[in-house]
Amino acid sequence: MKKSEKALQLLQELENIYPEAHCALLYQNPWQLLVATILSAQCTDKRVNIVTATLFKLFPGPEQLAVASQDQVEEIIRSIGFFRNKAKNLIGCAEQVLTRHQGEVPADLKALVALSGVGRKTANVVLGNAYQIPGLVVDTHVKRLARRFGWTKSDNPEQIEKELSQLLPETKWTQSGHTLIAHGRACCKAPTPHCSSCPITEICPHIGVQKAR
Repeated sequence: MKKSEKALQLLQELENIYPEAHCALLYQNPWQLLVATILSAQCTDKRVNIVTATLFKLFPGPEQLAVASQDQVEEIIRSIGFFRNKAKNLIGCAEQVLTRHQGEVPADLKALVALSGVGRKTANVVLGNAYQIPGLVVDTHVKRLARRFGWTKSDNPEQIEKELSQLLPETKWTQSGHTLIAHGRACCKAPTPHCSSCPITEICPHIGVQKAR
């Protein structure tokens, strides 16, 4: 069986186990998803959802956030890590969306990563979930699982994204991120995976490597 076929088999098995895997961030439009994803870096989705409930009430769109003061935004998102830098990025991002894109979040990877506080991971979250444009999200969970499954040997998120895009069909890109993140949170944890309770031990390449040692 080819590597791509094995990867797809493993992914499909995980999809059966986590059929409800989805983006856990709460949002009503592409702008809100962009803001929430910027805030989610090194922070739990649960905490982000608590913060954005207040943030979106006071500043529902880029028009409002672009004219907010740094102190105002910092006060709202203070419970989130790196809140000062994130507040600066959110205001800058809002200004850029207004001046460069007429207030609409661009549905284009290159344009998205040119915005303040936006990297490829954030851009792919927005593309895949707000615009249904296939995007491979490589966060810490996806990175960890991709290495354990033998899908990559790289530590570089952009290289991992490239390799996974060649390994998995484009139609699976967006959902694969949700599925892998769900398994990473539930079972395949860092630094030690819970292999004894893992539901895919029979086909998991990581288990095979461990047994061979």
